[in-house]
Amino acid sequence: MSGATKAEAVYAAIEEAAGLLDVPYTRDKVLSVLTAFGDDISDESVVVLAMAGGEKYRGEIDYNFTVPTEVGDPYKIAVANGFVEETDHPVSTLASDIAERCAVSFFGVEAGVVGGFKKTYVFFPLDNLGKLSTLAEIPSMPRSVAEHARTFASIGLDNRISIIGIDYISKTMNVYFMAAPVEEKTALSLLSDTGLPEPSAPLLEFIQKSFSIYPTFSWDSPDIERICFSVVSPDQAAYPTTLHPEIELFAKNAPHEYEGERVLVYGATLSRTEEYHKLGVYYRRPPAFWENLPLADTFEKLVAAQRGA
Repeated sequence: MSGATKAEAVYAAIEEAAGLLDVPYTRDKVLSVLTAFGDDISDESVVVLAMAGGEKYRGEIDYNFTVPTEVGDPYKIAVANGFVEETDHPVSTLASDIAERCAVSFFGVEAGVVGGFKKTYVFFPLDNLGKLSTLAEIPSMPRSVAEHARTFASIGLDNRISIIGIDYISKTMNVYFMAAPVEEKTALSLLSDTGLPEPSAPLLEFIQKSFSIYPTFSWDSPDIERICFSVVSPDQAAYPTTLHPEIELFAKNAPHEYEGERVLVYGATLSRTEEYHKLGVYYRRPPAFWENLPLADTFEKLVAAQRGA
């Protein structure tokens, strides 16, 4: 299958997902992003369709896909295609700086159906996860990462980094820690140490099921802006989808090309001003996805517990 054909197949899924939530889209805008990386969207590429619940976040869905490191820095491809303007801000070199210093398994790209290209992801090998102490020393990394490194190291997360996310529009970045399980005491201590408010009771319960924790850092502030806690599961009934009907709708109907139940990524985000929920649905995933996760056993136990097994 040619790159263009693969891009068309993914586009059809994005079109269907957008239609579920009545999100307006322009075919050319979506295809321009997919075809910019199209020759590298292989059958092994992971593709995720994502949305956030609540009035504030309606009118957009995101699509994410992975590409091999051989394509080079996705930011440079985005600049070459006019998706973002070239800048001398440190955000522009962070992905390549990480790849030069660390083992990297592949890159990821995120774009909005309406807003277009916005993020790059750097994925670390699951058997050689990234270390916060190493990443904090990279010159282009926000200084706030080093300032908060001790907090995350104190709860055993220094060498548990699976992904770095880089947002070129907001000029922020995320560090994704593989964190399961998260005890209540640990969660409250983490939020207190980072200056974030205590969560609501439902969110605190959700946090303790978290598979991943990812704080948001910026180059302009020493503070962590927000922290998202996420849970991966095929169980559509285990999470507070009823808070936002559109999340439930998306969880039950978003397209996926593999057999069996949809694999869902529920996220709950806590900032200084709000709590909000989001959902990612894996449209495409590589073979033996769960078997490759170092926390697969934890995941399987979590799903069994949630189903009352």
